[in-house]
Amino acid sequence: QVQLVESGGGLVQAGGSLRLSCAASGRTFSQYVMGWFRQAPGKEREFVAAVSWASGNKYYADSVKGRFTISRDNAKNTVHLQMNSLKPEDTAVYYCAVKSRWRNLYDSREYDYWGQGTQVTVSS
Repeated sequence: QVQLVESGGGLVQAGGSLRLSCAASGRTFSQYVMGWFRQAPGKEREFVAAVSWASGNKYYADSVKGRFTISRDNAKNTVHLQMNSLKPEDTAVYYCAVKSRWRNLYDSREYDYWGQGTQVTVSS
């Protein structure tokens, strides 16, 4: 049984930073892709970033490029999302998810397992 547990959300002022973590358990993830998505009230879930556990390749949505950094800690089966220069429009519930192939990273339907989400609120 795969489990993904997010942590690190909270309330921060615009321009501030937060670091989200996603701890994965239940199988060997060395060949998988970990993604971060977010969903704001009344909006669809949107892709934020992804990292290949094996190669370390990373990919970002244009809206967060240059501000967010995704990284992985293979030894701890944990993926982090460092979020800097936060804006009020970054406010959302952030989810981590796992998929098996490095393709169609934007498509949430291709992710097999999801965490429960962590709330990020950025005040203006």
